[in-house]
Amino acid sequence: MKYNELKIENLDIFPDAKRLVFKNRKNIYSKNSNIDFNNVISAFGIALHMHQPIILESPTSYSKLISNLWYMMENQHIGDNHNAPIFYKCYYRMSDFIKELVSQNKNPRVMLDYSGNLLWALENMESGYAIEKLKEITIDKNYNKYIEWLGTTWSHSVISSTPVPDIKLQVLAWRAHFASIFGLEALKRIKGFSAPEMQLPIHPDVCYEYIKTLKECGYEWLMVQEHTIENLDGSSIKNPYFPHRLIAKNSEGETEEITILIKTKGSDTKLVGQMQPYYEAKTKTKEYFCGKKIPPYVLQIGDGENGGVMMNEFPQAYKLAFSEITTSGVVGMNGSEYLEFLKKEGIKEKDFPKVQPVFQHRIWELVVNYSKKEVDRAIDELHKKDPNFVLDKGSWTNDKSWIRGYEDVLSPMNKLSVAFHKKFDNKKINKKDKKYKEALLYLLLSQTSDFRYWGVGIWTEYAKEIIRRGFEALK
Repeated sequence: MKYNELKIENLDIFPDAKRLVFKNRKNIYSKNSNIDFNNVISAFGIALHMHQPIILESPTSYSKLISNLWYMMENQHIGDNHNAPIFYKCYYRMSDFIKELVSQNKNPRVMLDYSGNLLWALENMESGYAIEKLKEITIDKNYNKYIEWLGTTWSHSVISSTPVPDIKLQVLAWRAHFASIFGLEALKRIKGFSAPEMQLPIHPDVCYEYIKTLKECGYEWLMVQEHTIENLDGSSIKNPYFPHRLIAKNSEGETEEITILIKTKGSDTKLVGQMQPYYEAKTKTKEYFCGKKIPPYVLQIGDGENGGVMMNEFPQAYKLAFSEITTSGVVGMNGSEYLEFLKKEGIKEKDFPKVQPVFQHRIWELVVNYSKKEVDRAIDELHKKDPNFVLDKGSWTNDKSWIRGYEDVLSPMNKLSVAFHKKFDNKKINKKDKKYKEALLYLLLSQTSDFRYWGVGIWTEYAKEIIRRGFEALK
């Protein structure tokens, strides 16, 4: 397979908010939809998460940046790397599925979530063949009404362990990169956000800055995992099949809000691979919500390439499901499409049930007056009472910490962030300057979750070398 070296000069990740943010967008999906919403009984949505990290040929000075996908291709004799050719096909096969089903007068739907790391890799493999295939369903109006791209962070960074000033850099870098590939018109269609590892920050100040960033970058809704949220009184969510309103309140009592769609509990890859959301939706019917009788929405997201079910069973399961689905009854709908139809029904976002990140009720119960010092005191008190009370989880899994055990990576990563902002913030700089671009690239790459997900060893060594290069670029 042909591969071009990943070169910084060919990468557009400049965080230019003016060019990349769209506000006050009208209905984009519902006006082009062929769904007969009045006759819909229930709806479902599936999202495919795609990611491969950028690594080094070796964790040594001056080795080349490469994609882990390319490493797998070149080393198929190691571990599960023999799956690399199938993975590569998975990254563009939805183009073929959508076009095939549309040619049969079917009504497919899918949401796509690709990390910037993976998009960069695909641009440089096989002369960008996978990207060209994705363009066919992203740009062509005959097909793009059936798919919805979701925004994410550029280098698959977990929000709670990303330095707060860098959250916006990550979000805008992805938008810049996406626009450089698919164009601003395609970017304008992106309303929803899918966080790496489905991670929702629990700390009030971090969550507030996160939601504020999403709103400032033009996002209108966020996908969250059911067990990462709670009602404002601390109780569990009663009906995850309808949209909610996430309230993010910081230490000073300031709030930001965003609409959320809820991914329910379960083994996501198997559920998506076997099209479980469709079959669950077939067991549901319209319910009263915000004073109107409307169809519920069953939502799942899973890795689009990982695991035998996704690689082998999903294609047939997807085609079989959409061979049965029409424009009424039980239908497939993308997230923004569903929300736009609710708006047309007169349902207002401000009326959605209000929720907050899990465990926050316990914090606010102990806070007497709003202040950072008071919130820190409440968190310390909860830590002393309950050793299991932690703020670094809140993702697709409850047994994974993105912080503990990785201090030797996170400490220099945070120092690199401080040095980057000290050098570039509040200064007039040429953002096309090679050194700025290098420093930004290594800063973003250092925050990739894979450098912690896979444990201490070669992956943390990659992170340390990338951080070293970031400091070198700042000199």
